[in-house]
Amino acid sequence: MNKLLTIAIPTYNRAELLDKQLAWLAQSIKGFESECEILVSDNCSTDNTQEVIKKWQQNLSNFTFKINKHPENLGVMRNIMYCLNSATTEYVWTIGDDDPIQDRAIPYVINKIKQHEDLSLIFLNFSGKNKITGEAVHPPTIVGNRWFDADAEDACDNNGKAIFEHCFSKSVGAVIFLTATIYRTNLVKRALQIWADAASNWISLAYLAGYCAANGSVIVTKEIYLECIIGVSYWQKEPKSALLMQYKHIPEVILKLEECGYSKHFCRRMLLQNSKEVSWKVFLGALRRWPVSAIKTVVPFFALVTISAFDIVAFKELKISEVNEPNTQELRSDNYSDRSLNQ
Repeated sequence: MNKLLTIAIPTYNRAELLDKQLAWLAQSIKGFESECEILVSDNCSTDNTQEVIKKWQQNLSNFTFKINKHPENLGVMRNIMYCLNSATTEYVWTIGDDDPIQDRAIPYVINKIKQHEDLSLIFLNFSGKNKITGEAVHPPTIVGNRWFDADAEDACDNNGKAIFEHCFSKSVGAVIFLTATIYRTNLVKRALQIWADAASNWISLAYLAGYCAANGSVIVTKEIYLECIIGVSYWQKEPKSALLMQYKHIPEVILKLEECGYSKHFCRRMLLQNSKEVSWKVFLGALRRWPVSAIKTVVPFFALVTISAFDIVAFKELKISEVNEPNTQELRSDNYSDRSLNQ
């Protein structure tokens, strides 16, 4: 019988943080030896990461504890995808090596997996904190410190698409937070097969979550189970990250969601929403530094936005005609009845 959950940790040159995360895991996972296995994937670290991993592998010898070390640094996204593809359990939870997680999270996840056979996705709610200032951070579209404002927990909502659409439209950052997401393994692997180049897109975790949500029921917790430290994301170290994410990666993910069954209207609406949220400052800054690259990035973006705007207008006109059409049919029916009576 397959175990229920793989808890995977992709890591690179953060031995001290990994040590703390594995210490948390060793405490919180007690009692779940038969349900869980552990995977740590080292992205060719040059510090003492391997020593930390081997120490905890010995301390957790009563668990299935798998180790991987890539011969070269593949980049963080490919290391994450490796973890997802390597899972042999029914569900896979890939966590950051620096994200604080509450002890009650593992028992909660295991319990929900056992309760719902058709469960395809869990979003654990979380709070945000700025790494530098220590201040609480949350999306501007959401009130309070919960990053997910949807509540689909007690009933385990079967309308996975609708729940994901709501979460995605409220905060892209929430649905791409790695540690907050537990996937059904066979679904996330299928999604990766469909989009073989997903690792080249920094927002592709949103696509993976959307694919799983479209193929089963979804839980979004009301309570907070972890914390996201804002301002230390891997992509922020890349010089062109903001340009690529806003003008290329998010639109690319939206189109992929349409391919896996999300409505054309929702996807066009999201493209227009994204066009309103992009920063012209980012584009102008990129234009000064990398003029050719910046233009090549934004031209397809604006073409896509233009097409989306026309599609939305056409959709509204279609809706108006559908509303008026029944009245026309009633009038035709009444005229036919009058003619029949006169005959």
